[in-house]
Amino acid sequence: MISLLLLVGLAVAVFVGFNVGGSNTGVAFGPAVGSGAVSKLAAGLLMTVFALLGGWTVGRRVVTTLGSNLVVGDPFTLPVSIGVLFFIGGSLFVSNVFGVPASTSMTAVGAIAGLGLAQNALATAVVLEIISWWIVAPLIAFWVSGMVGRYAYDAVEERIAVDTSDGSLLALDTDGRVPTPQLADETTPREATGVVLVVGIACFMAFSAGASNVANAIAPLVGSGQLTMNAGILLASGAIGLGAVTIARRTLDTMGEGLTELPLTAALVVAVVSATLVTALSAIGIPASFVVIATMSTVGLGWGRATRAEGALVVDADDVVEELEQEVSVGDLYRPWATLRVVALQNAVPAVATIGAYALFSVW
Repeated sequence: MISLLLLVGLAVAVFVGFNVGGSNTGVAFGPAVGSGAVSKLAAGLLMTVFALLGGWTVGRRVVTTLGSNLVVGDPFTLPVSIGVLFFIGGSLFVSNVFGVPASTSMTAVGAIAGLGLAQNALATAVVLEIISWWIVAPLIAFWVSGMVGRYAYDAVEERIAVDTSDGSLLALDTDGRVPTPQLADETTPREATGVVLVVGIACFMAFSAGASNVANAIAPLVGSGQLTMNAGILLASGAIGLGAVTIARRTLDTMGEGLTELPLTAALVVAVVSATLVTALSAIGIPASFVVIATMSTVGLGWGRATRAEGALVVDADDVVEELEQEVSVGDLYRPWATLRVVALQNAVPAVATIGAYALFSVW
């Protein structure tokens, strides 16, 4: 018979997975939703499928190692696991309520680091290495995207030409015995190719999110022997899917519309930069700050485009009108106050998890 304490642990794990889905879906599919490539419901369903694939394959390694690298010894008893998961889930829930996606990896590492500090068992060298990459990678994302936005965006847009048309992307051909999907009359082949690229990269980002973040929901319980690996992955993936189709709607709005207006070309740039950096960090064994990297890529692209508009030269009356139109659009390209709110909360959430876990386990 399952004990009451284990039921509590499972409930907290589901709560963490639910908030992981709410936070990471906005980052993976925000550009695709903001550009009109997919709906919010479709984004949630795709997030569910690819997060499960990532967790079921690559994520097994993360589940195995998360509980042993940051803290020396074997700290994850069932009560301790519940305490750690509580701070991870609670902190992520606060970020989702504010509509700002927070880094699950940073929050989970923060909570476990709080446990390690309280027990004088923190693997300091490992933590410092991870933090150094968390600082460097978002800066790389910001500046690469910013340079693309300022100097290369127009050339990229002209080359791929993936502006969206009105109406649906696909239509059903009902002339035959079996209805078959085909491109709608208004859809160009280039637009269809662009949509496939954006959605495909978003699915890859969802795969990466599942690979790294499934562990954040279940690693303590699996590490304590209370849950098998397969059962844990299925539990976490189901909870992520629930969050992806419900609470993720707010973070989808924030990432797709609240920071910068993203046409399909811009969504493709953000997705490529973010997915490349996350994959590179995962390849060298660093738990990637998935949310922060994608956020800073989005902000960097908007900043680059906005500063390009602000720096245009005005030489005659026609250019004056054009420049004024560009200045009006700057507020759409880059919103400093929205950016400040996002960055502040993304740093506050892991800090809250760390301090809360340290305070709890200091008196445990």
